[in-house]
Amino acid sequence: MTTRDTLPSAPAPTSVSPTAHQVWTRTRGILLALVLLLVAAVVIAALRSGGQHGRLDPRSADPYGSRAVAEILADHGVTTRVVTTLDQARAAAGPDTTLLVAVPDLLTDDQQSLLRSATAASGGRTVLVAPDSPSVGTLAPGVTADPAPSFDTTLSPDCSLPAARRAGTADTGGGVRYSTTVHRADACYPSDGLPTLLRIPQTGEGGDTVVLGSPDILYNNRLDQRGNASLALQLLGSRPQLVWYLPSLSDAPAPDTGDRSLVDLLPSGWLWGTLQLFIAAVLAALWRARRLGPLVPEKLPVAIRASETAEGRARLYRKANARDRAAAALRSATRTRLAPLVGVPAAQAHTPEALLPALSARLGDGQSLHDLLFGPPPRDDAALVSLTDRLDALEREVRRP
Repeated sequence: MTTRDTLPSAPAPTSVSPTAHQVWTRTRGILLALVLLLVAAVVIAALRSGGQHGRLDPRSADPYGSRAVAEILADHGVTTRVVTTLDQARAAAGPDTTLLVAVPDLLTDDQQSLLRSATAASGGRTVLVAPDSPSVGTLAPGVTADPAPSFDTTLSPDCSLPAARRAGTADTGGGVRYSTTVHRADACYPSDGLPTLLRIPQTGEGGDTVVLGSPDILYNNRLDQRGNASLALQLLGSRPQLVWYLPSLSDAPAPDTGDRSLVDLLPSGWLWGTLQLFIAAVLAALWRARRLGPLVPEKLPVAIRASETAEGRARLYRKANARDRAAAALRSATRTRLAPLVGVPAAQAHTPEALLPALSARLGDGQSLHDLLFGPPPRDDAALVSLTDRLDALEREVRRP
């Protein structure tokens, strides 16, 4: 026995299934990135949770709270009451009340319409803090928000409104800018020609609506700068009562009498969120995709005899009961070998019209040759073995001198 015929006693496994080590090697980069992303999110949330807690809440002493404004107003005889539902805000609207809406954009369209109907003829003052499109058009008809934000935070009044002239420069910029078609409206603190504070008077009721483009003058950490305290005191202290409306998730939305589709029930921004997830999935697929290059020849660790390969394929055919494919392979190989023996070109070896007449001229019995070389697949394993024997006999007969 030669060395070439000797097989190792324990051949290496030929399975292509990845091992646990290979799976860990391929996925550890993704897992590390996810862990870093999670840690970064927790750190950012922890850092921002302290500074943003109680945002625009008159009970909060945090940097972005508004407790300092409430205390100054209390020193001047103005009482501050916090409400968190639309019904409470509508009931509080009146000629002796200033209603401050901290985050108007959180209200639904129906809630904004109901709030506007309650304050339009109340005779009191309504202060809207940084409303954007389209809520500002509902809460303050005739006012539109400019899509370009204001980048200058400290601005001068440049208007005839007494409260603004007395306060002087204030931090009303850095937020939303507005334009209005309402006559007798006071447009103050312009940035690039558009005001960041508007006062819209009510017709014949003595009340008004103040649209404030930035909440900075109400924050605890900005109140003592420039004329912020004076402007906040004059805007919120014109009536003896201040109702501070903080919209919350517990606030039940206004009843909707119309039919709403599934798209209407989805939260805002779902389209952009879905698009971002799709782009992220495409990038991940491109990142992890296999780069298929040219085939690289590889030396086998052992030499495998052709007979073993044939036996292995035969076992696979038998396991799958693929007698049709096995018979087709046997007949095709036989025709390929017989064609040059009877003078038929290799290109026409599998054409009955060319191969059978040449074989019949030498052996005769063309019908049996047709069934043998181009017939139907065998019915069972015994018929397949018989076909193999007959093909061998035919090839020996043709090769006989």
